[in-house]
Formats: sequence, structure tokens, C-alpha cells
Amino acid sequence: MARQLLVNLSFLSTQPTGISTYALNIIPALKSFDPLLFSPHKTPCYSAARHHFTSPQMSTDCGKLGHFRRLFWLQLSALNRIQKPSQGIVFTPLPEAPIFTNCRYIATAHDTIPLRFPDRSPSSFLNLYFKYYVPQVLRQAEHVICNSETTAADIIDAYGVPASRITPIYLGYDKSVFRPLNTSPQNYFFYVGRHSPHKNLMRLIQAFSQVNDPEVELWMGGLGHRRYTPRLKACAQELGVSDRVRFLDYVSPTDLPVMLSQALAFVFPSLWEGFGLPILEAMACGTPVISSNCAAMPEVAGDAALLIDPYNPDALAQAMTQILKDSHLRKDLRGRGLAQVKRFSWSQAGTETATVLSQYG
Repeated sequence: MARQLLVNLSFLSTQPTGISTYALNIIPALKSFDPLLFSPHKTPCYSAARHHFTSPQMSTDCGKLGHFRRLFWLQLSALNRIQKPSQGIVFTPLPEAPIFTNCRYIATAHDTIPLRFPDRSPSSFLNLYFKYYVPQVLRQAEHVICNSETTAADIIDAYGVPASRITPIYLGYDKSVFRPLNTSPQNYFFYVGRHSPHKNLMRLIQAFSQVNDPEVELWMGGLGHRRYTPRLKACAQELGVSDRVRFLDYVSPTDLPVMLSQALAFVFPSLWEGFGLPILEAMACGTPVISSNCAAMPEVAGDAALLIDPYNPDALAQAMTQILKDSHLRKDLRGRGLAQVKRFSWSQAGTETATVLSQYG
């Protein structure tokens, strides 16, 4: 008898970013499994899906409290009680699963960033979560899916998961949304992503302050950080560019393609990424990309971006100045980016994920 596939979507947010975007684009490829989806919100994955709604108070919309409620629900009253282990298997698109039962599951791991750049307090909930809970989840998993060769190597090194139980599957992008638009170019560099310290936004502002053109702006989209964002604004003020640095907060999926398409370049100087989805989405819009030369970012960008040392603001400033002054370079990067993104698609990622799951069904 085929095992029932249960899908953990308890983390879904009403303002989807990386992991939520990944999950919502992978689920449609699992339609043949007739999965049971556990979600705090109605999911537009596909109309035939069967749902079992969890509480919205468990989603990432509720911050750390939602995180704690979700883990409590997973361990004590959720997926492991729906079916007997012999009859069901769980797919969890992030490293969260019941670990105190014999529940069988396949988990996706996206990066090891919290180990490389931990929260300031060693005893904080999130530090303990990534140091103890996530490793246990991945070690107990039947199989681990990850989003790049870089992440696969990190999981082996950091968590001791055997390579034989890891499958790297590249992410994709929505071709109907992220595509070249017939928009007028604007005089701004664009960044989108969380305001986390490892995103390296302080150096981005320092580099931008060296771009010698008072008409050019830096637009920074993404959810703010209660400690870090005020420091970024103070940095812009100290460097005399606060009138040219715009903090946009969360950028909706409908606005993002327009902002990318109009930008001089998308700038992504992160110190570490497990994949780098915004790079892919920017290239798909025909936007020139400046990105870091480390972690998984070169896997995504290939030869279609200016890759710089993220610890060197001068190198980043030089790359931004090149983009600003050289229209031929912008045109070349645009063409290279549109060619590079053909290697990635959500349909391919979904098919490869379904293939892994079918081995355990």
C-alpha cells in the first residue's frame, strides 16, 4: 500500500519570503501523491490539494512566539499522530520535524548561516534551535534535500549527515512574474532581503557612499531588524548619504519585478547564502547583478554577474561605478543573466523533489 504523503506547511507566512516561496512553488509538483497539507493559511498551491489547517499563530508572522508554538505542535500533537509511521511519510520544506517519535520524514535544509553568524546571545532560543534541534532533525531524516552544492557540503561538515543521504536541488523562479519589463530605467541600485548582519548591508552603504554621482540612489527593500536597521540608517547619516538611501521595508511580489527591472543593477553583497534566490530573480528581469564571490552565489550567478569580495567595500564601490558608467557592460550582463537563468526552473526543482520522495513512498 502506498504511504500517505503529509506536507508540513505550518511555517507559511502571509508575506512570503525565501522558504515560503520555495514551498509554495514545490508543492504543485507533488500533486500525484495526493498529499495532505498542514498549513496555517489557505495555500494557492493547487485546487485538488487536501488541507488540514493549523493555527495562524504558528506561522512566521508571529515571530519567535510563532516559532515556539510551531515546534511544540510538531513534537506533541501534529504530524506524528495523523498516520502510523508505516503508513505515512512527512515532507517538511525546512528542517523542522517530530524528533521524539519514529515518524519518517524527508527535510529540506537551506543553509547553515545561523551557525556561521549566530545571534549575539549564545543562550538565545534561535541559537539553541540551530545548534541542537536542527542537527537532530537532519540526522534523523530519511533523506535531506538542499538547494546547492555549497549547502550540501556545509551539511556534511556541520551536521555529519552522510553525503549518500543528501540531494542538492537548485531552486527556480516564476517565469510569468520575473521577466524583462518594458519600463523606463531609473537611477538607483537595488537590494532586497532581510536586514540581517550577514547580509553585509553596512558595507553596501559604505561602498555606495563612494559612488560619485549625487543623482544616484540606493533602494533597500526587505524586512527590517530591530537592532540592525537603526544602525544602517545611522551609518547612512554619518556618511552623508541618508538623502540618497531609501529604506523600503517589505516589497510585495507584484512590485518586486518592476523595481528590479528599473534598477541600474541589483546589488547582493551577502557574506553567505545557501542559494541566493534574489540573484536569480534579478537576472530573469534582465537586471545586471553585482554579487559576492563566496558560498553558493557563484553557483547561481555563473559568469553572468560581477562577483566581488564582500569584505572589501572598495571593490563593491568600483563595481557599482563600472555599472553606472558603462552601458555596454550593463547590456552584456543583461544578456548573460537571461541566458544563465535558463538553467533554473521551479518545474525542474519540483520534478527532482518528487523523484526523491517517490523513493520513500
